[in-house]
Amino acid sequence: MTVTVPVALITGSAHRLGAQTAKTLHQRGWNLVIHYRSREGQARALVENLNRKRPNSAHSVQADLSLTADVERLANETIARWNRLDALVNNASVFYPNPTEAATEEGWNTVLNTNLRAPFFLLKACLPALRENGGSVVNMIDIYSERPLADHPLYCASKAGLAALTRSWAKDLAPDVRVNGVSPGAILWPEGNGETDKDSRQAILDKTPLARTGNPEDIAETIAFLICDAPFITGQIVAVDGGRSLNM
Repeated sequence: MTVTVPVALITGSAHRLGAQTAKTLHQRGWNLVIHYRSREGQARALVENLNRKRPNSAHSVQADLSLTADVERLANETIARWNRLDALVNNASVFYPNPTEAATEEGWNTVLNTNLRAPFFLLKACLPALRENGGSVVNMIDIYSERPLADHPLYCASKAGLAALTRSWAKDLAPDVRVNGVSPGAILWPEGNGETDKDSRQAILDKTPLARTGNPEDIAETIAFLICDAPFITGQIVAVDGGRSLNM
């Protein structure tokens, strides 16, 4: 008997939350396409690690999600690898301050194209394969999509747009494809910008009822639940934030 192995594409999965999500789905028996933009070494190392555990179970594809041609190529290469696609996790995003008075058209294009435009057109390109297999989509949102972070209007707008797309897709693509979102709170501190100083971090923890940061596993397990264990859930955005959204 031939065993069908489900396939997931996870964008931005060479490191951090995307990599943990890949490991979690792989443990559940999934084949993975690991997307990366510039972290080739980390992507290859992750793929090699996963393939050591289960041969021919992971593959990496480079793409710049701000470029339309790269988004289409990513979808085509993903589906061609195992001739199917069962889940899409739109995890990749860019995050940095863009105060309105200093914002540029280039900044607008970088943030909105990567965080909002790319998920839309990537799903569009993957939709026939997802429909064929009764697939699932999980979008990485952010608690700042509802209560904006100061000096990040472009980032917050992009995540608010992705939240709206999540709900719109859940209506439009049902019953063939389920679409949900995960909205992290303080899990991993941003790299190189944003809420990185000690006082800012403590202020965030002071507003978090569970009084601590979460773990990457908290996000990965929630994504895996929505994909694998929640056949009657669609159109929902799950806040995984230790209760912080209650006090923002």
